[in-house]
Amino acid sequence: MFNQPYDYYPYSSKRSVQYAKNGMVATSSPLAAEAGLEILRMGGNAIDSAIATAACLTVVEPTSNGIGGDAFALVWFNQKLHGLNASGFAPERMNIDNIHSKGLDTIPRFGLVPITVPGVPAAWASLNQKFGKLSLIDCLRPAIRYALEGYPVSEHVAKHWQNAFNIYLKHLIGNEFKPWFETFSFNQKAPLRGQIVKLPHHAKTLETIGLTNSDDFYQGQIADQIDAFSQKYNGFIRKSDLMKYKPLWVDPISINYKGYDIYEIPPNGQGLIALQALNIIKGFDFSVKEDESTYHKQIEAIKLAFADGLSQISDPDFMKISHHQLLSDTYAQLRRDMITEHALEPTPFDFKDAGTVYLCTADHEGNMVSYIQSNYMGFGSGIVIPNTGIAMQNRGLNFSLETNHPNELKPFKRPYHTIIPGFIMKDKQAIGPFGVMGGFMQPQGHLQVIMNLIDFKMNPQSAVDAPRWQWVDHKKVIVEPSVSNEIIDALIKRGHEVKIESELSNFGRGQIILRNPETGVYTGGTEPRCDGHIALY
Repeated sequence: MFNQPYDYYPYSSKRSVQYAKNGMVATSSPLAAEAGLEILRMGGNAIDSAIATAACLTVVEPTSNGIGGDAFALVWFNQKLHGLNASGFAPERMNIDNIHSKGLDTIPRFGLVPITVPGVPAAWASLNQKFGKLSLIDCLRPAIRYALEGYPVSEHVAKHWQNAFNIYLKHLIGNEFKPWFETFSFNQKAPLRGQIVKLPHHAKTLETIGLTNSDDFYQGQIADQIDAFSQKYNGFIRKSDLMKYKPLWVDPISINYKGYDIYEIPPNGQGLIALQALNIIKGFDFSVKEDESTYHKQIEAIKLAFADGLSQISDPDFMKISHHQLLSDTYAQLRRDMITEHALEPTPFDFKDAGTVYLCTADHEGNMVSYIQSNYMGFGSGIVIPNTGIAMQNRGLNFSLETNHPNELKPFKRPYHTIIPGFIMKDKQAIGPFGVMGGFMQPQGHLQVIMNLIDFKMNPQSAVDAPRWQWVDHKKVIVEPSVSNEIIDALIKRGHEVKIESELSNFGRGQIILRNPETGVYTGGTEPRCDGHIALY
């Protein structure tokens, strides 16, 4: 099961698949992964470990996530899979009329306008209260320590920090953005790789969240600070919005893909797109990954799934059709029949009736967590609440201003969301968590990784090592430099507009932990496109 190596490695060093008996933590930062392992060794379970790892990532990889972001989780605990939707909703004052009253025709990327209520602190508290063995403050201690004592910035994080600094230096004009530069620049520069960075305001905020089980963030002094800063600069979010927020425990959704049950969080997340694409493509047989026919069918399936998802996915209370309709075998066959030998221009079906971080953890009891959190587009809105280290997300950017669109902006509504954790089961037994972070690449990464595991029988490390592609829009596709010229030429002949992309982070960053149901041994793979690391014992 999932044990075949992939012989061609396009990266400078080949990583070996990892095995462990007692516990495993996989994520994009070695420091965060080791913090998760520290919690396991203290007697914490996989859920405690996931919280610790996630909190550390807000400190050691702030380029991709933060305390002011959102989170989703799939948790295998006590022989049941649980889903947590900790995405935030639009503030009460955030509506289309108020957007237009600011002279805006679109929701901007930066500033107070696109800020939705953060879900990350509540995610940690909810996971801890429902499943944890340790206290929340114990889980946050490693992150607090890194923030206070400092940590050396890793290579990939330094690169993304510099890119973000260059963008923000150009676009963040105004006093409301000064706290970002005060928090995340050092001597008016982005930190270099290996440079020691301390984030004392993060430490104070994390300690407060831990000691109050996140209540202070939503009802206390931190909420007051968010409210005051938003009012000062005419933003929408208020303490009253924070006080109304609660994460949602949800039933995961799934499809059966060639004998394996693949699970995702239901909308408002885009995991539905990954499942729909897999449901379409399961009607084909594949034997070779590096084949232009394989690439073509994968790309066409994801295009059709995105066409439907982008037109239909929203807060589930506002969706006009259900995920059951999109995931039915009848509809999958209808969409499958649309795939020809040539590239399609994707269009949604006419239903007339109708920067992110990922981590996974596992413990000796068989508990496993698939967890993802993000501020969106790197640091998010560019707004940092002074003296807190809280970088606020800009998830409101994904709302539509189109009247009667399922994803139309409305107060207290959750937007279409990009971050998605995944989980694999077979015959009602847990196989394990997987994920690929990176905006709209995520469903595409899920499709490719699952096919690498199941169709091509790769081990977890090989499954994340293998070359990737990304559909961009219309007939445009980018591919990694490791994709062969023969495949690229064949795809072009089929009508795809193919471009080689050298920035490998554009193809997502994934982690996988799989458990052998017979032996209990964990097998892990971590991403070569970042500072990926597996901590285990």
